[in-house]
Amino acid sequence: MYQYAGVVVNNDSVQVDKIFTYKIPVSLIGKVLLGFRVKVPFGRGNKKLDAFVLELYKQCDNVNNIKEIASICDEMPLLKITDIELVKIMKKKYLCTYLECIKVIVPRGITKGIKSKTAQLLTVSKELEGKFLKEPYKNIYEQVQLNNMKYNKNEFSITFSKSLSSVNTMIKHGFLSTEEIVINRYSEKNYAKYEERVLNEKQQRSVDFIMNSGYKKFLIHGVTGSGKTEIYMNLVSYMLKENKQSIILIPEISLTPQMVERFKGRFGRDIAVFHSRLSDGERFDEWMRVKLGNVKIAIGARSAIFLPFENLGLIVIDEEQEASYKSDSNPKFDAREIANIKCELEDCKLLLGSATPSIESYYRASMKELQLITINERADGAAMPKVEIVDMREELMNNNRSIFSKSLHEGIIEALGKNEQVILFLNRRGFSTFVSCRKCGYVFKCKKCDISLTYHNSSEYLTCHYCGEKERISKTCPSCGSSYVKYFGVGTEKIEQEINRIFPSAKTLRMDFDTTRKKNSYEYIYNTFKNKQADILIGTQMVAKGLDFENVTLVGVIAADLSLNLPDFRAFERTFQLLTQVSGRSGRGKKEGKVVIQTYSADNLTIQYAAANDYDNFYKNEILLRKLMDYPPFTSILVISMSSEDENLLIKSIQNVGINLKYKIGDNDKIKVLGPCPCGISKIKNFYRWQIIIKGNIKGDIAQDIKNLVYESVKNIYNSVRVSIDINPSSMS
Repeated sequence: MYQYAGVVVNNDSVQVDKIFTYKIPVSLIGKVLLGFRVKVPFGRGNKKLDAFVLELYKQCDNVNNIKEIASICDEMPLLKITDIELVKIMKKKYLCTYLECIKVIVPRGITKGIKSKTAQLLTVSKELEGKFLKEPYKNIYEQVQLNNMKYNKNEFSITFSKSLSSVNTMIKHGFLSTEEIVINRYSEKNYAKYEERVLNEKQQRSVDFIMNSGYKKFLIHGVTGSGKTEIYMNLVSYMLKENKQSIILIPEISLTPQMVERFKGRFGRDIAVFHSRLSDGERFDEWMRVKLGNVKIAIGARSAIFLPFENLGLIVIDEEQEASYKSDSNPKFDAREIANIKCELEDCKLLLGSATPSIESYYRASMKELQLITINERADGAAMPKVEIVDMREELMNNNRSIFSKSLHEGIIEALGKNEQVILFLNRRGFSTFVSCRKCGYVFKCKKCDISLTYHNSSEYLTCHYCGEKERISKTCPSCGSSYVKYFGVGTEKIEQEINRIFPSAKTLRMDFDTTRKKNSYEYIYNTFKNKQADILIGTQMVAKGLDFENVTLVGVIAADLSLNLPDFRAFERTFQLLTQVSGRSGRGKKEGKVVIQTYSADNLTIQYAAANDYDNFYKNEILLRKLMDYPPFTSILVISMSSEDENLLIKSIQNVGINLKYKIGDNDKIKVLGPCPCGISKIKNFYRWQIIIKGNIKGDIAQDIKNLVYESVKNIYNSVRVSIDINPSSMS
């Protein structure tokens, strides 16, 4: 029997990021199991803390100084055996703490002490009848008795004008009895039935291959509208027949309403929905539904990958190319990587799906790590939309200074005249602005890195956020000599204002960060546009993916260059993905679709490949560039970010770290240290930000050594300088 347990305490301090050994008291031997939450005395004051059991031992050295576990907190383990293995893998892979890993697996409410929401219902005791029935309570008794009603405390207090103190007194003396009931905090909304559709030949062949082959990991590369969701639902049906569970990941909350609508319409309400906009209590309840086996299907954003299914059969990651699958807070995990690990740990199927797969995933498919399934046609036989590239330099030459090209303007008039709908997409991603020439399209780039330079309005210089190279701002274009040099930026509000001015009778909706802050605002916008209560939907990348509106016949891309010129080696990839995805929103019904892409770089290969829906040639071109420049998937990138309100202390500290790193890495020709230099956003909320980028063959031990060196370098100023370390971040800003 195990007599000792290795636990991780619920304390965020890095100094206690280790497994502590505790003796299991005789009364709990055989009851303290792996994954349980327990109470332990900790520190000099023996304060009782929650702790999680990650290891069990039959024997232990130095038993004289070992404290005992105080109690068990729950009736069941919160972590499965595979969860514990995952925690240990994540800690090493993402350079984080045990507790940070545990906190993404168990719901936040558990570590905060939140439990299932309950309410006390009150009923009047029969003892009130007769001698115990005093005059002040007479009306209460008669009212309850006559209506045969039950009340919670607040309702009772308000209805009968009695203070809560009086109500509690009546409970104490038995005049009122209480009954505790659980209140569900998850949505019980009913959805219209979504009928099972007959799969076409390619869809059915894909389902059969996934279910019947001996392979476990797959990548579906299917054009927009190829029916990937129907494939997912058929796979889920197969899993249900085998009594297995399924997790469907979507990239962000913006895609949830449509996917939930379809899955609940097909499989019923008993589906867990898990995403970041749920309250802690709602997340707790959804997690408990999964833990107790009450649901077999979960849909959600990246954190849903950790839901505690006991017999997981399938993980689907839709729109797998999306950057939002990578967390930007500790642990900085990638849901695709976690899914890959869980696929091995839990022996389940993994399916990645996208019309524009990430370079890394497609490379894995080319190396046979993923089985590639290609679908080149739309499911209903509809034609792909016609795509027109408009060179905005020519529009300027023709004296058109409007946001809208002549072609897009005419297209909007035509669509509105036919009572068809329009999506206007502003290709604006993030916050960085680039400097370009509006006459010839020249973009100011770093001579060393071939990455666009970033303009900071507080500086007279353009800066490269890879190597720190600086260049003084020029008022004239180095290429054509014109004075049309300016940093480029346009917002969705500006587009909406222009649409309202030019097309005053058109009803518009805007879908961006500002308009979707409220909990259900995205669902409201989605349903309003779906029900044809608006003519034009204006938005950023939220409108680019997954949405299926049969009446949309025109998509306009306002400025394709904005993401093309972000200071990131993934800029071309993300531009191709966004343009291809948003183009796919057009012509999804029986009506022919059209796309107008406005750009100042009409001859750019990425834009041309996107317009032609030519992923294969884009990939071939991009993978050669990645290999030449030594970027992922051929290497790893580790970013060390440091921030402080004291700019001088920050610069001195990160320079010291840089010196130590270069000394540590020495002559290792497989690793390069770039920087230190300012981050893409050099200041946030009064904190100055700098970074060091390490690129190369960064294996686990090397990464751990780097982490230890960084924290050792700043240990004396840890309270003044914040440190963040990220492996292969989704953004270099």
